[in-house]
Amino acid sequence: MDFRLSEEQELVKSNMREFALKYVEPVAVELDETARYPREIIAKLAEGGWMGMPFPTQYGGQGTEYLTYALAVEELSRSCAATGFTMSVHTSLALMPIFNFGTDDQKKTFLTPLAKGEKIGAFALTEPGAGTDVGAAVSTAVLDGDEYVLNGTKTFCSNGPVADTYVTFAWTDKSAGPKGLTCFIVPRDTPGLKVGAHMMKMGIRASQTSDIIFKDCRVPKANVLGGEGSGMKIAMNCFDHGRIGIAAQSIGIIQAALDESVSYSKQRVQFSKPISKNQAVQWWLVDMATDLSACRFLTYHAAWLKDQGQAFTKEASMAKLFCAEAAMKHTIKAVQVHGGLGYIKGVKVERLMRDAKITEIYEGSSEAQRMVIGGNILR
Repeated sequence: MDFRLSEEQELVKSNMREFALKYVEPVAVELDETARYPREIIAKLAEGGWMGMPFPTQYGGQGTEYLTYALAVEELSRSCAATGFTMSVHTSLALMPIFNFGTDDQKKTFLTPLAKGEKIGAFALTEPGAGTDVGAAVSTAVLDGDEYVLNGTKTFCSNGPVADTYVTFAWTDKSAGPKGLTCFIVPRDTPGLKVGAHMMKMGIRASQTSDIIFKDCRVPKANVLGGEGSGMKIAMNCFDHGRIGIAAQSIGIIQAALDESVSYSKQRVQFSKPISKNQAVQWWLVDMATDLSACRFLTYHAAWLKDQGQAFTKEASMAKLFCAEAAMKHTIKAVQVHGGLGYIKGVKVERLMRDAKITEIYEGSSEAQRMVIGGNILR
């Protein structure tokens, strides 16, 4: 067993750290305060080839391993979890299904400009009454000649307000159960598609989120992804990939929390000595560092399995579950290390704690991950 990163992976990791320190870190506080989409950063990521890393060069990507991509998300999220998530949604949830299930024409038409970062992708599955329970969705798609007519409302659509291309889902035959859900690629300028207002969130505020409303939205049959009735299979495959991205995002958050806590604990003097000399504080830092290593092993292993062409559903859920809960636990402790200062807006650990919470919820809550893992180990 070789736990070392390759030279390419080490280079990507260091290059993204350099990029994040130069372009992301200086504006991260302002992005959080204003909930502004980091358009200029995303443009620079596109210029550097970061927005389509794991896809073949023939489609505008970089042809990297999925683990290499996860490392980039980790380092980007270390400076701004919202920016890291924006890239993760674009890559894992919007581009990956087109690459895995799309026709050659669909890949040329949609995947290539997305992988180059010329366009931004979004994933629209969740509905007001259908979160973890995907089967409770009510959106419909009725075939009319050579087009499907989509009707329904999607909510909590990440990248929704800024996306050019949406991967979405609707029932073509509700009576067929899971085999009646179909996936569609819908360009933003399609008549009948309406983008709702950006939702103001507690954390990852620069990540753009909205409703997507389909009202008599006519989508060509050529935009069906994977064939009619393949929607549930595609959605679950998307989640497998996306959960590795969220685990990597969580790692970046924990690393930042540890960095800030170590630095502050060495500087903060109480009772004539740095608080880092106190055993209680040391043990908090030790627990952060230990869980951080465990998070990396779980996440890198899941990504490695994907790169090897092996099943990784259980491992992706394990990584997402453990990393998300560790991020929440340790950002709370990082605020405690900082005392009253940690509760002040503009102090990084306060932002990290708010950013961490959503990792336990989106792309399958912690409870949903336990359902997935349980189903895999008990079958």
